Amino acid sequence: MPATDGEDSNRVKLQLQSTLDSVDTAEQLVLEAARQMGFDEDDQHRIGVAVRESMINAVAHGNRYNVHKSVHLAVDSFRDRLEVRIGDEGNGFDPAAVPDPVAAENLLRQSGRGLLMIQAFMDEFLVRRREPRGTEITLVKRLSAH
Repeated sequence: MPATDGEDSNRVKLQLQSTLDSVDTAEQLVLEAARQMGFDEDDQHRIGVAVRESMINAVAHGNRYNVHKSVHLAVDSFRDRLEVRIGDEGNGFDPAAVPDPVAAENLLRQSGRGLLMIQAFMDEFLVRRREPRGTEITLVKRLSAH
């Protein structure tokens, strides 16, 4: 459920380089927001893994480490949820075309499980094309009443 008009949020927006250092930067920024919101350690771990996998996908698969392309990060902290948007400037991808990582022929592959983990660890996972090119994903994690 992406942000709607009239809803108060605390937003951080950054444009990051297509490097693995940016993966660390994004993960730390999002984890700090999650801590401040009151997510427990287990949820913080899940959020961290999802953000890290998403950023690696944007840097490595989307932008292909191209120094002339950026990763766009937006973090919105709402009263009841955390929303993270990560966009790349690559050629885009179709999530339905990604091989099933739990299919027998893919079990021994070195990569391909990131999207599965992201979907398992977050409450919502949305993929859309960016204009003029690229992909943007939205990750949503709801703050449970403890």
